[in-house]
Amino acid sequence: MHHSTMATPPAHSGLGIASFIISLAAGFTLLVLFGIAGVLESQHGGLDEESAAAIVLGLVMVIAILAQLLALALGIAALVQTERNKLFGVLGTVFSATGLLGCLLLLLFGALIEV
Repeated sequence: MHHSTMATPPAHSGLGIASFIISLAAGFTLLVLFGIAGVLESQHGGLDEESAAAIVLGLVMVIAILAQLLALALGIAALVQTERNKLFGVLGTVFSATGLLGCLLLLLFGALIEV
């Protein structure tokens, strides 16, 4: 009788999975928001900064950025867990950091263009 001593791979981290899902959802939301803002700005007269549409876009953008920060924190927490598969923690951390950096660069670019 031969017993296999193959160890089971470590389970995926719940924090990593949450980080991955939140970073994808928030990143997609930010892409859609920047697209909508671009279309509204390109229309005749541009986007009035005090309009309801601009306020809603800004509020949803702030929520999406906070979600990216949450995803980054969860991803980092998943990376420091022991005996867990780190795949989703790495993906969530990378996606959220990339989304935050891209958002920051777009906002800085927009601020420089306005000057």
